[in-house]
Amino acid sequence: MIKKILVSQPKPSSEKSPYFDIAAKYGVELVFRPFIKVEGLSAKEFRAQKVSILDYTAIVFTSRHAIDNFFKLAKELRITIPEDMKYFCVTETIALYIQKYVQYRKRKVFFGTTGKMPDLLPTMVKHKGEKYLIPMSDVHNDTIAKLMESKKLTYKECVMYRTVSNDFTPEEVEAFDYDMLIFFSPSGIESLTKNFPNFEQGDIAIATFGPATAKAVKDAGLRLDLEAPTDQYPSMTGALQHFLAEKK
Repeated sequence: MIKKILVSQPKPSSEKSPYFDIAAKYGVELVFRPFIKVEGLSAKEFRAQKVSILDYTAIVFTSRHAIDNFFKLAKELRITIPEDMKYFCVTETIALYIQKYVQYRKRKVFFGTTGKMPDLLPTMVKHKGEKYLIPMSDVHNDTIAKLMESKKLTYKECVMYRTVSNDFTPEEVEAFDYDMLIFFSPSGIESLTKNFPNFEQGDIAIATFGPATAKAVKDAGLRLDLEAPTDQYPSMTGALQHFLAEKK
């Protein structure tokens, strides 16, 4: 019987989140507790990459973390970002987030609609003369680099933040009594094995979002009970609701 579920993400800011509907409908307790956190690089660590921000005329943002850490580092390095700097974002939501740091002007902020880089690429090609700087996490693949090279765009990737384990307190370890755990990244699985080296799954159900996270569960020798997305259930909340309905 599943009564208490740990969701390894921050608590949704909107009360309209499907997670709350699931809790009410199936009488389960949902605890939102990230297993990982994002930590910015220090100015010293960034300098070691020998990247000069002012050598670039456009910044590519793939997340809010990238925006926060870009402007934080610029401040620490005492760099004044030029007024004519252009910003290319994978979604409008990320583009609007730039307003937290600079005045939003449509002529210098561009965004895609799908959240994927290939959708943003045609806009970047229209601005082929720009020198693109791409702030990234320490864990990333070469997908963006290949896309940039395929269109012969001038670019530089640089690490500005890292994903680290959001360690559990002794009290949290003692109170770890969940019937189900939901993970969204391989780093979350690493954090589980780090914080609970003697973790025994037993009847605890494990759910994952994304193929890399599913693989991490299996590689850790754990049982995967629910995998999303699927054609039928493209969201974790949809998959979870179906899973709980079947368990009733």
